[in-house]
Amino acid sequence: MENVLVSQREHIRISKIQRLKILPPFLLRLCLLSVFPFQEGLMKEGQKEESEIESFGNSGPVHLTSVDWRSLDHRRTVAASLVQGVYFLELDRQHGCHGSKPHGPIWWTFFNFHLIDILIDMVDSSIFGAVYEYNDYDQTQNFPRYVIALRGTVMKLGTWSRDMKLNLQFVLNRVSWNSRYQVLSQIVENMAASLGPGTICLVGHSQGSATALQVGRHMAKMGYYIDSYLFNPPFASLPIEKIKDENWKNGIRIVKSVVAAGLTIAMRNHVERPVEEHDTFERLSLWTPYLFVNPGDPISSEYIGYFEHEEKMMTMGLAGIERLAVENSFVSLLSGALGIDAEATHHIPSAYVIKNLSPMEDFNNVHGIHQWWQPHQLWEFKIYKLKV
Repeated sequence: MENVLVSQREHIRISKIQRLKILPPFLLRLCLLSVFPFQEGLMKEGQKEESEIESFGNSGPVHLTSVDWRSLDHRRTVAASLVQGVYFLELDRQHGCHGSKPHGPIWWTFFNFHLIDILIDMVDSSIFGAVYEYNDYDQTQNFPRYVIALRGTVMKLGTWSRDMKLNLQFVLNRVSWNSRYQVLSQIVENMAASLGPGTICLVGHSQGSATALQVGRHMAKMGYYIDSYLFNPPFASLPIEKIKDENWKNGIRIVKSVVAAGLTIAMRNHVERPVEEHDTFERLSLWTPYLFVNPGDPISSEYIGYFEHEEKMMTMGLAGIERLAVENSFVSLLSGALGIDAEATHHIPSAYVIKNLSPMEDFNNVHGIHQWWQPHQLWEFKIYKLKV
């Protein structure tokens, strides 16, 4: 396994992707306001906030002393903790905590995992992901052997610029253009081919969940179905779910679906489509990731309305129209007309959607990773599958 990762890093280093040009300030502001409007402020050079370096004993999931992977609550808690471990790996790097007191390891060792590799951004050298291995792996058990975890945006001096550029790429449906996606995609492909997709689990938060979602889509189209747990995945669309009037909200969604389906049909009459496109969608439909969403989160809550609308369209006998709309977004249709490959990463036909219904108001709470290892019972679970 370690040889696979080492050779992969060497390959990526040789074929390094060209760095992105510096974005104009107004585009960075647009990205900040539209994708992560309420994130915490930047830290000054050398400044530390002890509130960030929280004690696992005070804020971590110490209640889960025995893990049963068949329990979704347990899987949710472990997956969120492993993502938190990645956040602390990067914060430890920035704070220089590489010596005797790193804050990250307890978040994976507590659940009997060990760290076998870290994923480093080619542009700013930040740690954006980690590969963990379960210490007592047994293929007869339900535990995954390897978990690949990805963090979200870190609004600190050493990472904010790069992270915000990647957020803007997500808004433009260009996740697959960035080097983090390329690194993760090639690693997952190699691991799935050599070890089997059943041994791998993908987890991510916020921006990291967007990257993991795109990689999961890519793998599903190849016939590899990776178990995936995605926390607060961003949805690159207008926040229709925030509209209070249900009639207006439903009407807008139906119009969007009909228009997107109509544009798709019109474009197909002018552009030759590959014959395997239908099979690709069928393969994608078989992949059912777990999406963890807070209804109060302006970044991810649109997934709730997205899947509820999908279900309503099937009830109305309009599943065929909805399928065309799911396959394409307005941005991807426009990009396709211009000859640009910009697939809508947030459009998926199937998912397990888990909502956190505990009352929250502050953005850092409704969008934070820490909410997902809490032991309360205010969860709502539903599976959605688009059937045509």
